[in-house]
Amino acid sequence: MRRDERAASELFEAVYPRLAGWCRRLVDDDGTAHEIAAEAFTRLWARWTRVEEPGGFLYVTAANLVRDHWRKMERERRALRRVTTEQSLRPQAEAADPSVRLLVQSLPERLRNPVLLYYYADLPVREVAALLGRNEGTVKADLHAARELLRARLEGHHDRIS
Repeated sequence: MRRDERAASELFEAVYPRLAGWCRRLVDDDGTAHEIAAEAFTRLWARWTRVEEPGGFLYVTAANLVRDHWRKMERERRALRRVTTEQSLRPQAEAADPSVRLLVQSLPERLRNPVLLYYYADLPVREVAALLGRNEGTVKADLHAARELLRARLEGHHDRIS
């Protein structure tokens, strides 16, 4: 048992700062980032003896928690719009100036997870492939497909975003 505790402690010290920083870039809030990183570790501890790749488990779990956070924030924004009567103006503004975060969130999970791990966590394709259990070529193809999909959705807005 002691060895497991020591391994868990070493993993926490090695991974938590980077994971929390990655979450911070995605959610733009220190407190929420730390909550997500801590929850990812809590979920890992619950499965400690069954998880083969703890680092990958942490990042995939955090990515899912970030996505849940984004969904919650979007639901809150919609509710606020209904209450404040900005409902008729707000959707037009979002359509005219798409948020990269919303565009990434709208990607299918098959494309979203590689994008989050490669571009936001700065992991090399080799590690992304290992974490997601895919071939490197598949990850590269998914990243290409995601870029093309984002490019298509941004068409007509590229002058405003630069």
